[in-house]
Amino acid sequence: MQGGVGEQQEGAHLTLSIWHPDCWTLQVTENAPGGLFGHGVYQVEDSVKGRFTVYADSEDELDSLIAAIDESPLTESVWHLDYRYEFDYEMPTPGNVSQSILVMYNGRRSINDALVSNGFIPDKAVWIHDGREYWTVIIEQDRESIQDSLDVVREEMDADIEIQHITSDNRETGGVLRRGILSERQREVFELARERGYYNWPREVSATDLAEELGVSKATTLEHLRKAEVKLFDALP
Repeated sequence: MQGGVGEQQEGAHLTLSIWHPDCWTLQVTENAPGGLFGHGVYQVEDSVKGRFTVYADSEDELDSLIAAIDESPLTESVWHLDYRYEFDYEMPTPGNVSQSILVMYNGRRSINDALVSNGFIPDKAVWIHDGREYWTVIIEQDRESIQDSLDVVREEMDADIEIQHITSDNRETGGVLRRGILSERQREVFELARERGYYNWPREVSATDLAEELGVSKATTLEHLRKAEVKLFDALP
């Protein structure tokens, strides 16, 4: 969606849960105790090279996961990076041990280009675990166009894509949280969740932690969050 100087554009932040076929990151993490963070991919002739942080709870689990990446028929090569050259300060890993690697693989099996070409711009590292990819993206489209764009990606990549969270980004009105969309209690719970990092990947606080701070049950907290998320999505133009 294009706009001129001074023209207000609608947009949103989304968290997407994605599965698509013939993807090495999904295959190696499907039954693994650890996972990956993807920090970006770069075209190298007919292949792409991506930097990843591999994490696990133990050295043995970490070595096993890296070996699975190296042995996958969908990867071409794996390089271990010296920790002195890591820049993972922006996102702590959930495991006890981690290793930064570069992986070369066939770019046709990556969903990155399909997302970007349809307007979904990655906003954080991609979290991959339990056979799913979790993307935090921004997009300058209205609600109907977002759904249409997701359908294009689904069809192009034969992908299963679920919207887990969505937040409107309307700078002219100050955001949907200030337009009376949510009840006072829903707004209180939702804003606390955002402040505490509940919507970050990985999450910095659990629903149980939020419930304890709010003085309510976990079920009540999740009910407020789910209702708020539905209202926020419905409020997108």
